[in-house]
Amino acid sequence: MENLSYQRKATIMFAISTAMFFSSINQTIVGVALPRIIAKLGGMNYYTWVITIYLLTSTISTILVGKLSDIYGRKPFILSGIVIFMTGAFFSGTSQDIIHLIIYRGIQGTGAGIIMATAFTAIGDLFSPRERGRWIGVISAVFGISSILGPGFGGYIVDHMDWHWVFWMFLPFGFLAFFMILLLFPKTNRRKSESIDYPGSLFIVLTIVPMLLAFSWAGTKYPWDSSLILELFAFAIVSLALFIFVETRVKTPLLPLSLFKNSVVSLSYAIGFMMHAGMFGALMYMPFYVQGVKGISATYAGYVTMPMSIGMFALNAYSGRRMTKTGKYKKMALIGMFTMVTGMLLMVVMNNIPMAAISMLIFGCGLGLGMPVFMIAVQNAVDSKDLGVATASVQLFRNIGGTIGIAVLGTVLSTSMGTKIKALGGRLNLAGLEPAAIKKISQLKNPQILLDHPKLSAIQNSLPESLHPVFTQLIEALRGAMAASLANVFLSILIVLILAFFLTFFLKELPLRTTVHKSNSVNNIASKKESVP
Repeated sequence: MENLSYQRKATIMFAISTAMFFSSINQTIVGVALPRIIAKLGGMNYYTWVITIYLLTSTISTILVGKLSDIYGRKPFILSGIVIFMTGAFFSGTSQDIIHLIIYRGIQGTGAGIIMATAFTAIGDLFSPRERGRWIGVISAVFGISSILGPGFGGYIVDHMDWHWVFWMFLPFGFLAFFMILLLFPKTNRRKSESIDYPGSLFIVLTIVPMLLAFSWAGTKYPWDSSLILELFAFAIVSLALFIFVETRVKTPLLPLSLFKNSVVSLSYAIGFMMHAGMFGALMYMPFYVQGVKGISATYAGYVTMPMSIGMFALNAYSGRRMTKTGKYKKMALIGMFTMVTGMLLMVVMNNIPMAAISMLIFGCGLGLGMPVFMIAVQNAVDSKDLGVATASVQLFRNIGGTIGIAVLGTVLSTSMGTKIKALGGRLNLAGLEPAAIKKISQLKNPQILLDHPKLSAIQNSLPESLHPVFTQLIEALRGAMAASLANVFLSILIVLILAFFLTFFLKELPLRTTVHKSNSVNNIASKKESVP
């Protein structure tokens, strides 16, 4: 595919970008609209499963398809990914209850994982590492655009249209991307010398599923030391050990362990893991600060997190073009990581909304600068035959980093809040009050109440005027406790990002090749050396 005309390559990239936009904007729209959809369908107890099943199926399909696309080519998988995602989206809009929605979201997640794995790998098939920077920046910018537009579209659809259109509105983009790729994307021959690693596929699934479930449920549905969580972790560890054993013995491993011997690859995986832990932590817990501590409504809270998407969008494109121009990436990675650390440091000490928005903008700029770097560094460092699995593994470690990050940070928040609420309860003197008033005020011991502004107003209005000063005092104390607890959360993220920043110093900078195939590049260099007198 390296020999295709630039015009045809650009047209194929437009089709791939359309597919990525279709997948990503669907996810950002659903994130905003989901509470209203659940309210229509019922089944609030299964709310988290709508999110968890998407995460599970997308993560599994990403790593499985990575190696399969190396064997069979990218085209059949990106086409099937689009079809699967469209099928899941269409049927999600027909859901009659929460169980249907969970099943169809699982189908959507499978398609999204396939699209994600093959789209970034296809860039490696079409362009040399030197050229990929520009195009990976474009693809990454698609995510920024969708994260900016998605929440607004989602809110508008559920407010002014039937909720089914949340899933159906952008289906035409799927059809457009499918037919463009079908007609323009070249078909490659199967590598007959390579076979499918069925045992490895089984054990990687048996590792990922219990591990992600354990981290998703620990500290929320079940305590970290509960028997179910410990059993899930134990099962995941045993499956991982069996997976490693199998991968050292099969002819064509699903995830070649030799990849981890490459310092560029292993460091990029580790840094990507930590970057996404920080990114998801910022996205998840900044709304707690805006809504819970500052009392801003959920409608306007999105405007505080939006600067992160804008920063990512702007700097992704710049980062890609810069790497294409210079052929180097390490300085960009260091600047990006340092900028992320700076943004997170501001989150630790922020005390007002403008400062929160500025910190998100700076953090997003760091993400925009650094995120494309590690994908290109991995693709530049591996052989062409491992391009698909290496690229998919970048996505795998990013997904796992985000999941583990949210779980651990949730525990940090709940532990810190628990300690501060206990101290607050000890100072709370309700003696002499009527039982009904005590019951109402006692609801304030639950920090989640700070995020439910209508309920807060209802409690205050139901209290006698004489208790309003007590109510106000308790709310301010509770907000202070949440602010201090969130500072601990952001401090934890800061420590992780500082570690990632220092690891970046050890990232070896290999000049970005100007050819698609690594072997050709190596041969050219060798021949040049031999010709020197």
